Amino acid sequence: MLADPAGRSIFISAPDGLKLHARCYGPRSAGRTVVCLPGLARTAADFETLAAALAAPGEARRVIALDYRGRGLSDYDRDPAHYTFHVELADLQAVLPALDALPAVFVGTSRGGILTMLLAALRPTALAGAVLNDIGPVLEPKGLMRMKGYVVKRPEPRSFEEGAEILRRLFDAQFPKLTGEDWLNAAHRTFKEANGRLVTTYDPALAKTMEGVDFEKPMPPLWKEFEALRHVPLMMIRGEHSDLL
Repeated sequence: MLADPAGRSIFISAPDGLKLHARCYGPRSAGRTVVCLPGLARTAADFETLAAALAAPGEARRVIALDYRGRGLSDYDRDPAHYTFHVELADLQAVLPALDALPAVFVGTSRGGILTMLLAALRPTALAGAVLNDIGPVLEPKGLMRMKGYVVKRPEPRSFEEGAEILRRLFDAQFPKLTGEDWLNAAHRTFKEANGRLVTTYDPALAKTMEGVDFEKPMPPLWKEFEALRHVPLMMIRGEHSDLL
């Protein structure tokens, strides 16, 4: 069976009944499953290129990229207070067994990496390996403040080209080598058309979970959760210009 390079969408119910979306690549009969977890306001679309490569013929991997509640094609929660690590971790523990995905190698970017560490501490047998992308047990306030500013301000461009320019202005310092085409592709993953205008691919109410957070104060380190990964192969990736890790 050849893998579909575009993947296929599957919807699963969360413990509270909310509908969650997963993008799946490769057959269930493939080798080790790779679970991709995006950043705070990001979606499964960020992993399209990686997933297609890992599930390509000859690689024999099954890849599952998830949209958290309130992001991408997952339902938005009527109560934004549920946009927390605790609830999202419970969602993972419901979705992944339903997809027969465990144990898996986890690729977690930013928030996805934190969820990977939390899952390792809570259910170590769920992990066969981990890749932590731009995240670790200690987070820098500067990077967290930048993320908060972007999510709370929630830009709404008039076109994808304008959206690409907004993203370039916001993140060029972290990704100085991206081309105009790269930024345009990023805009198509960050914004969507709705009622004749472009809006973000995440619930605007997500900002409410961050408005009262003082990121000037150091966040409690996650050394205990990080050390829960000591029994599996681990790769950590830090961008040269990262202000988060």
